[in-house]
Amino acid sequence: MLWLRADEVVMEKLMRFPSAVRRDPAIERWMREHPGELGAIARRWFEVMRNCGDDVRELLHDGHPTACIGDAAFGYVNAFTAHVNVGFFRGAELADPRGLLEGTGKYMRHVKLRPERDVDAAALAALIEAAYGNMKRHLAAG
Repeated sequence: MLWLRADEVVMEKLMRFPSAVRRDPAIERWMREHPGELGAIARRWFEVMRNCGDDVRELLHDGHPTACIGDAAFGYVNAFTAHVNVGFFRGAELADPRGLLEGTGKYMRHVKLRPERDVDAAALAALIEAAYGNMKRHLAAG
């Protein structure tokens, strides 16, 4: 077990956050601090993550909204100057037939969303569901 901070643990290549809660008021503040198109994009896709199941918990990690199953992170959103990332902690394991995922890390991948470009919403929603399901399988495997 490798300690990152007092409330963050990487265990068996999973990002664990024991401080995750059902609804984190800090995320609502983050959403209010990110108005406009980019904030709306982030809010939309984080709601999809929240609605994956009753076991979804959340917290701000590295300053951005992070969705967990219990304490195991599966996805996040983050707003930048001109785009929003919808990211997946085990994204390299996800099937991506539409080629939405970006990144070259060992585990993480993200989808970059820009207000002026349409996204395949069904494909992105499927990636979020797949990330949720993938993390559930990791947790069930112990």
